[in-house]
Amino acid sequence: MTSPIQTVDLRLPGGGYPILVSPGGLEDLTPVLHPWAGVPSALVTDANVDHHHGEAAADALRAAGVPHQRFVLEPGEQTKCFDQLQHLLDGLLAADVPRDGVIVALGGGVVGDLTALAASLLRRGVACVQVPTSLVAQVDSAIGGKTAINSGAGKNLVGTFHQPRAVFAATGVLATLPMAELRAGMGEVIKYALLDGEALAREVGGLGPRILARDPSVLAEMVGRCAAIKAQIVEQDEQEGGRRRLLNLGHTVGHAVERASGYGVLRHGEAVSIGLVAAAALSVELGLAEPALVPRVRALLEGVGLPVRAPALRRSAVLEALTQDKKASANALRWVLLEDVGRPVIRPEPMSRGGEFLDIFARAGVLPWSTP
Repeated sequence: MTSPIQTVDLRLPGGGYPILVSPGGLEDLTPVLHPWAGVPSALVTDANVDHHHGEAAADALRAAGVPHQRFVLEPGEQTKCFDQLQHLLDGLLAADVPRDGVIVALGGGVVGDLTALAASLLRRGVACVQVPTSLVAQVDSAIGGKTAINSGAGKNLVGTFHQPRAVFAATGVLATLPMAELRAGMGEVIKYALLDGEALAREVGGLGPRILARDPSVLAEMVGRCAAIKAQIVEQDEQEGGRRRLLNLGHTVGHAVERASGYGVLRHGEAVSIGLVAAAALSVELGLAEPALVPRVRALLEGVGLPVRAPALRRSAVLEALTQDKKASANALRWVLLEDVGRPVIRPEPMSRGGEFLDIFARAGVLPWSTP
């Protein structure tokens, strides 16, 4: 018996794609792969995901008649690097994956980002199907076609736009996700609630415990809601020239904290959580929002056990990371802030004020310093 599937259609001028959300497992993936029957293709995953779901994904490819080779990467943020990108591309070339083949990305944000970037480069562009297995990836990173790896200069600074041919989000696979990873995914869910408005914010606040308890219907409903919000924004601004920048709410400080603490110390959703509090505090400091916004954001995050304060960091390291943020222009930091829940704004501020912003975050208790 197949599971009921929600379909969110993401429409783009060059051809959109479906985002399919199922409360089940990977048993319904096969029809998505039928267009590549008989064409040599690839399945890319990491060791952790492969242990739980690799064979089910391979079964779906086989059932669709898609010959393929499986590539298993090391898990962790350190895999999003040039060496691993080259290693994967060499493997895909050795496997003779042709331009009309497909590369299936089975995993969280690291696998999705690296695999999609490889697909965009291989033979100047091979189809990619995203099969996200983390909550962060299902509600956010697998949707919208942004691909990237990290470099010494910062997170996600090397990448392309390469839209997938489909996204298949099976919330049943989240049953094997470690609780810390599931909880971290709530950082992105709450980001969407803050962007969308009061109704979703109240719903997320009330349903948080059921999401963490992995209630299948609640998980599927929430993933579908977030996917629909992202799809609508991407349709309006595919390559992040305007409105899509709103999706970076919480990410300016979040990425800086990730980098300054050392990639892997904080999960992405945990860093975003800290960044959301910072964005709320800056919104109040700049007179955009009422002071009540900060405790409101804190309560949503703390209600699902997310951090609202960074570990002690070197101030100079955070400042350096801020100035190299990929969203910054030549001389300005582009903040995504809130006038209120559901009322996001983009606010450019001079790069020279970076130290002043850090002082604001320190006073708000978001960024404690270990040394200058």
